[in-house]
Amino acid sequence: MDATALDTTTTALLLVDLQNDNAHPDGAYASFGAADHAREQDLVAHVRQLLDWARENSMPVIHNRIVFYPGGNFGGANAPIFRMIGPESLKLGSWGADALEGLEAMPNEPILIRNRMSSFNGTGLDVLLRNAGVTTVVVAGVWTNMAVEHTVRDAADHGYRSILVTDATSSINADWHDAALNYALTNIAEFQSTGQVTGTAA
Repeated sequence: MDATALDTTTTALLLVDLQNDNAHPDGAYASFGAADHAREQDLVAHVRQLLDWARENSMPVIHNRIVFYPGGNFGGANAPIFRMIGPESLKLGSWGADALEGLEAMPNEPILIRNRMSSFNGTGLDVLLRNAGVTTVVVAGVWTNMAVEHTVRDAADHGYRSILVTDATSSINADWHDAALNYALTNIAEFQSTGQVTGTAA
């Protein structure tokens, strides 16, 4: 669908796990390739552009962060991805769990904390969106084939039109990113670039 069809009065920007450990060169998962792919995608600059666009249009912006809760095995070990998180990576209250520089929330932008993959799981996201009259979600963040994918799938199941911003998302590497875009989410979401979403594409 063409970007001009976006009604900003019923659209929200969802930012997923844009945290230091997930995408910063000094983060816990930099050795996995996460920081390199974020740089290749020019992730921070593109998300910054989306934030400026959303704020200029007075759209709801909701920040989602995944954390490790210290003091117990609250994350579980039922899946490999949960065994990757903690005990120091993404630890609640740590630098690693904080937002990437330049992508911090404004005082009027909710920050939802969770320890599952989907931004809808264990949070009040659906209620916040419905209360704000949102019917379309623009999704950006990390990692494309994990938390972003889970969030987009849940958004579709909850009845939202989902737009995944292809150059404002990143993963461990380009192959994993492309797997989500070219296979896993082809019938779930629409794909647009930052420029298409914001109306600045050449």
